[in-house]
Amino acid sequence: MKNITLLLLIFLGIQSFQNSNAQIVQTNEIDTNTYVITRSNGNELIGKIISDDGREVLIQTNTLGKIYVPKANIISIKKINVSKEIVNGEYRSNSPFTTRYQFSTNAFPIKKGENYAAINLYGPEVHFAVSNRLSIGIMATWIASPLVLALKYTIPTKNEKVNFGFGTLLGSTGYLNQGRGFGGLHWGMMTYGNRMNNITLSLGYSYIKVNNTNAYKEGNYPAVADPFNPGSMKFQSLTLSKKPLTNAPIIGVGGITSIGKKVSLFVDAMLLFGSSTTQDVNQYYNNQGKPSYTSVVNRKLKSTNFILMPGLRFQKTENTAFQVSLAGIVGSIEGDRYSFPIPMCTWFFKF
Repeated sequence: MKNITLLLLIFLGIQSFQNSNAQIVQTNEIDTNTYVITRSNGNELIGKIISDDGREVLIQTNTLGKIYVPKANIISIKKINVSKEIVNGEYRSNSPFTTRYQFSTNAFPIKKGENYAAINLYGPEVHFAVSNRLSIGIMATWIASPLVLALKYTIPTKNEKVNFGFGTLLGSTGYLNQGRGFGGLHWGMMTYGNRMNNITLSLGYSYIKVNNTNAYKEGNYPAVADPFNPGSMKFQSLTLSKKPLTNAPIIGVGGITSIGKKVSLFVDAMLLFGSSTTQDVNQYYNNQGKPSYTSVVNRKLKSTNFILMPGLRFQKTENTAFQVSLAGIVGSIEGDRYSFPIPMCTWFFKF
């Protein structure tokens, strides 16, 4: 009886082990997902995982067939969406860098847990995803002044190719000008396309005040008697008033398209219609050459600036990218034209 019981237990154990293996095999057989395997040498393999015994992975690729890859040579294994992340048989990463161009951003969100930093020629910046729709960033120069707070909120739609968003930049001159200068840029945007190929239209409003000095109140100020020189007149002090902000509505267009496995072409363009106030202060004398009055007249200055920033982005890995932009400005103030280049280089790091 004991022998029969022992044989029955052994039989049940063997049967259980076979069923377990059968379930594992069955699970692997129905895994239709596509993966990208990044090896330690930087090369990527795209295909379906046939087996994984803990020491090596067997992957079925479309170009090289079946390949065994030792686990020790694998940096990451990531499941991908073929329709969205494979272009002409090549893997294109949906990294957080795809949420922007050179300066402006698009309506795609920074996914939570995919924060990134950028190092520009003029200074560093860092951006954090608070949620899958809201991100917060800090931008600065290498002397930590000025400082800018960046906010972006995205709004997806039922159509994956149409997305909306809002953005805000709030800046201070920091220790320059004793922190008395400030500025802001607020905009809304619409993006059409996917993360690898898209175009964005933006409408915004910007303003800036370099320092906190006040202007004079517009008007005429008659001369007054000089208490220290009886019988003579002097120009009186002018009344201070709040200095108007320099402001500019902005129209922006940005876009990016893949032109190679690791290279994208982007264009970032903005048209600014600036308006600022300057003052003409003149002192007038009577026929005897004595002070008569002071005239303060406000005069509006209109300016138009076009900023064009075409460039190339090189993304060798999912966690890093480098881009260069041959940017330039063409503008005019009261009919006086000017132009100058602003070459830019940016290094992106995901963390």
